[in-house]
Parts: sequence; structure tokens; C-alpha cells
Amino acid sequence: MVPSPHQDDRPAGAPIDLLVIHNITLPPGQFGGPEVTDLFLGRLDCDTHPYFDRLRGLRVSSHFLVRRDGTPIQFVSCLARAWHAGESEWAGRRRCNDFSIGIELEGTDDTSFEDAQYTTLVALAAAIHRRYPIADVVGHSDIAPGRKTDPGPCFDWPRFRRTLAEHR
Repeated sequence: MVPSPHQDDRPAGAPIDLLVIHNITLPPGQFGGPEVTDLFLGRLDCDTHPYFDRLRGLRVSSHFLVRRDGTPIQFVSCLARAWHAGESEWAGRRRCNDFSIGIELEGTDDTSFEDAQYTTLVALAAAIHRRYPIADVVGHSDIAPGRKTDPGPCFDWPRFRRTLAEHR
């Protein structure tokens, strides 16, 4: 685990019953660099790329990041609240960070995800399902419609759901 400072305690008694899938790259469309990790750890040098200026002061994290090669990195314990969802709502409940686990995939809305990412994502999701009473698996776009678009149209939801069902 690479602990992010961008986390806190969940509200007392909050269930952990939602899994949220995201995508992220920094700079946009560039894979493999340290920038996403640096953002989640609060050490992104915003002077190194013009795009990063809009991220100045942003405090975000995720429970997990899955790199293009399938390597998972955990930033926040599933028992803690990661700051991945922002202004959000699902099934009539606001503040999805309170009751969800966030998994970021290194990718973009318009780039297909790698087989290795699906393999790791399914393994993570299956393990999370075994430990927590996950009722729904959704995209960031589902909990923040109009504000977020990830994981995007290139994420293969039927493949993910079918493979996850085989591993549960």
C-alpha cells in the first residue's frame, strides 16, 4: 500500500455497498508516468505541465489504481473513505465516498482498456464482493451524471460483468 493523505474516516455505521469504476491519466492521454500516483499522494508538481495548473490544490485519492499492465496500487484502506467520487448520488443517497470503494483504471474515455486491466479489476472486484455487501457496481458517470463521463464508452461493461459473475 502507498498511503494517500487524501482520506478520512467513513461516517459511523456507513455500509460499504457500492463499487465505483473510474478512469484517469495525467497528463491526459499519457500512460505510465508517476503523475497519477503523485496526485493521489498530494505531491504533484503542478508547474511541470500546463494541464496540471487546473489541479493545483486538488485533494483526491482512490482506493485502488490499476495500471495499463494490470498492476494494482492501493492508496486507501477499503475501511477508510477515499476522496474519489466528489459531488455524487446513487440510489437516493448523496456523498458516495461515504459508502463506496473507488477503483481507477489508467485510461481515457476514448481508449480501450487492456486485458490485464480487466483481469486485475475482476480479481479486485471479486475480492471486494467477498468482503463487503456490494449491491451495485457503477461508473463515475452514473453517480455524477453531467459532471463525469468515466470510465467512458470504451469500458466494456458486459465483459466486466460477465467475467465478474464467473469469479464470484
